[in-house]
Amino acid sequence: MIGKIKKFNFKSLFILNTFALIVTSYFFNNFNFIGVFTLFFFISLFTTKNGLEMIKKLNLLQNIKIGAPVNHYKKSDTPTMGGVFMIIPFLIFLLIITINLGSLKFFLLFLTILGFFFTGFLDDYLSIKNKENTGLKTMEKFILQSIISITFILIAYEKNLIDPLITISDSWEINMNIFILPIAFLVLVGISNSVNLTDGLDGLAAGCSGIVFYGLGTEILMKEQQEFLVFSILCYAMSGICLGFLKYNNYPAKIFMGDTGSLSIGAILGSIALLTNSVFTLSIFSGVFIIEALSVIIQVGVFKITKKLFHRGKRIFLMAPLHHHFELKGVKEQKIVENFWKINVLLIILGIVLKINL
Repeated sequence: MIGKIKKFNFKSLFILNTFALIVTSYFFNNFNFIGVFTLFFFISLFTTKNGLEMIKKLNLLQNIKIGAPVNHYKKSDTPTMGGVFMIIPFLIFLLIITINLGSLKFFLLFLTILGFFFTGFLDDYLSIKNKENTGLKTMEKFILQSIISITFILIAYEKNLIDPLITISDSWEINMNIFILPIAFLVLVGISNSVNLTDGLDGLAAGCSGIVFYGLGTEILMKEQQEFLVFSILCYAMSGICLGFLKYNNYPAKIFMGDTGSLSIGAILGSIALLTNSVFTLSIFSGVFIIEALSVIIQVGVFKITKKLFHRGKRIFLMAPLHHHFELKGVKEQKIVENFWKINVLLIILGIVLKINL
């Protein structure tokens, strides 16, 4: 059915996501889910619209990376750092929950997301200040992400907040023992950077994130564990936030989320998955993010190996991440984004079906 939709635009995605949440709310007999999604959708619309004017006044504009596809240069001077207006409402909501519940789990989640938020904010700020597409150096960004992630993982593991059992299904679990620590690091840092790499076309990362947050929230609900209910609510809130932002980030984008948004979104996905033992399902839901990251790893790896062996580097893709490859093949930006959204919807369906049948 998804494949038959000729134009899968913002409205189509919003209607599909809303309908899916109504069905989910009905099935679990709790309409708070659709209420939270709707509330944060409108909050995001409001904050992004007003934040856009603020960013224009402050002259916080995007710099396009040298070597980017030619059609990207027209996006220069587009307002950026829009992630501020996505993540701050979520952090306020999470802080309220943390104070009310007095839970170490949510306090740790709050601090971790806040850490990634400030890392992305610093990267965006330096990029604008230096009038270049890069702010923090790659190693500097990785070190900051590593410090935050390792702190989160060690505390969570010590307090038994991370389960060493990776659940595939109700009857199939893999005990990773101490190896859950490097896996947790890979999940948190990996997903954060994967979302960041995916954020290269108008609406691509925001749309896919809205879809993935819906899927993760629903998968957590299917565990039927009362202590995880709040995490589903958080996911649905972020789904609404992403789609509210998408209204202004959709092609042609009026605002970009920047690393402030993309790094934080990945951190939210990764940390919630770790705290709810949803790592396996997240790996399916985040297939688009993972493939985008793998395309970069493959491109760089093959280039370096062939350059060392043959003194001339070879490339697998015309450009990485993968969405740029399709751009250089002549596929329109809107079409690439729409097709990636469709793939992500199918991945959510696949993940939920596997959850039910395995």
